Amino acid sequence: MTDHHPNQPTPGTLAMPPLPPAMQFAPELLLRAQPVRVAFFDVDGVLTDGGLLFSEAGETLKRFNTLDGHGIKLLQKAGITPAIITGRDSAPLRLRLKALGVEHAIYGTEDKRPAAEQVLASLGLDWSQAAAMGDDWPDLPVMRRSALACAPHNAHLEVRQCAHHTTQARGGEGAAREFCDLLLVATGAYARLLSDYAA
Repeated sequence: MTDHHPNQPTPGTLAMPPLPPAMQFAPELLLRAQPVRVAFFDVDGVLTDGGLLFSEAGETLKRFNTLDGHGIKLLQKAGITPAIITGRDSAPLRLRLKALGVEHAIYGTEDKRPAAEQVLASLGLDWSQAAAMGDDWPDLPVMRRSALACAPHNAHLEVRQCAHHTTQARGGEGAAREFCDLLLVATGAYARLLSDYAA
């Protein structure tokens, strides 16, 4: 019986060559993103399309994008902590974040700077190690202090003006995934993770 090395293809299978990444960002963006160890996300308009659906019982219904969810999981694999700061609270949101393994979330606050500083302190990090994605005015204090600020394609004009990068995708339609991809490319984890999935 011959020994099989774990990194070699099993007999009868085709070894796949590494998949070269197609994702690219401007060098100045990657430099800004390199020190990032925590990524702040707004919810409405970033992880969702900003629409609010209410059931007859008055419950808020939200639609999340699986691309964004997988991006948040990839961040965690790369050692970047995702943190949610949102002006709203709902059971569907809490369930979604629990499923994604997000441990840092502050709900129901429009005063987002102190909330972000609370997360930074708990992680032993500072603003130079933070990135943020938002779409409206309450997100500006966190975005302006972070090393990297991103906005969805359909964010408010003032927020897009403040952002270092505006995504091609709209909020709730993959914008957060593009933000995650930027961070992953900057830290050098993107190619490794892509290769692991594509093998």
